[in-house]
Amino acid sequence: MAETTVRIDGNTLRLPGGVAVRFVRTLRLPESGTHPLPPGLGEFPVRRVADFPDTVPEAWRARGGVMLPVYLREAMWLSFGGTAEPAALQIGVGKVCAVSGKPWSDRLARKPQNYVVLPRQPWLDGINSGKGTVRQFVAVPLGLGATVEGQVTGEEVWGGVQLQSFALKEPQLAAWREREAELRRPVQVPPMPQFGGYGAAMPMAAPPTPGSAPTPAGGAPRAAAAMGLGVGGSMRQEVYEDDRPLSDWAETPGGRVFVHLVTPPEWRRITGEAPPPSPVDRAAYTRAGLPWFDYYDEDAGDLAPTDTLGAVQPVGDWLGDDHEPWQAPTPGQVVPLKDAQGKPVEDGDW
Repeated sequence: MAETTVRIDGNTLRLPGGVAVRFVRTLRLPESGTHPLPPGLGEFPVRRVADFPDTVPEAWRARGGVMLPVYLREAMWLSFGGTAEPAALQIGVGKVCAVSGKPWSDRLARKPQNYVVLPRQPWLDGINSGKGTVRQFVAVPLGLGATVEGQVTGEEVWGGVQLQSFALKEPQLAAWREREAELRRPVQVPPMPQFGGYGAAMPMAAPPTPGSAPTPAGGAPRAAAAMGLGVGGSMRQEVYEDDRPLSDWAETPGGRVFVHLVTPPEWRRITGEAPPPSPVDRAAYTRAGLPWFDYYDEDAGDLAPTDTLGAVQPVGDWLGDDHEPWQAPTPGQVVPLKDAQGKPVEDGDW
């Protein structure tokens, strides 16, 4: 029987079908112009909601899933490195599809495509909002209208990130495995630098013993500041078109997970852990000479953007300019790329 649970492996979410997802901290881009891919600043720590029943908000217990700490206006990208077999992954931001701009669905769709194809899509830095470009994922609080969810639906109800994976049907997967065996080579996954580059991992503290976080006065969990994803600057990145028939994929998802975004003070209160330090200043990072990246796959087709996502405005238009200094990378800093199981993550009602 196929695996149907979602698990945490370190800070990697593992969904059924061999899907691996990491949430990577990164530099927030200026909201004007188009930029290369920013470097990684390490992984966000990820913890199961079920491990902190006494301190998470009641609504989070109902939705299950996992949580990670993120600062106001902090940027992130999703890495899919380590996904070994073909899979279709839906990505929601406040239950709005980050690829199509359509409402969250339990089915794959092609017109417009509402998923990314792994491992061909090595990462996703933002919503599919332009031809050959995306607008960066940036964390903002709910209630201001700045999230993708708020701008597309007119409401801010869900926040967070939603993930749902679909495997190939058994005959297609068996045929794929046979072809791979004949070629005697592993699936080609884009190289991920080991330190300081795109996808770099940084050491994080080990998770505390479940339930060890301090309990608020009165012993009852309180409401936490809700966070969602808005958009920031534009960068050069393609969202690849699926070249398989839609009928090759399973009709129902193999697994799904709700990812709650937690403010750093709430993270400390809920888990008892110190949150990661605030992101490094952009100009200082560039002056250090660390690389930026361009990724291009000449054999893959780029999905056309949708009018819905193309109309989403950056968070600066809602929250104002924070006047953070910017220093563009030099040409030599832009690097071209390519031509153990934990406890199951509980799903809930969302």
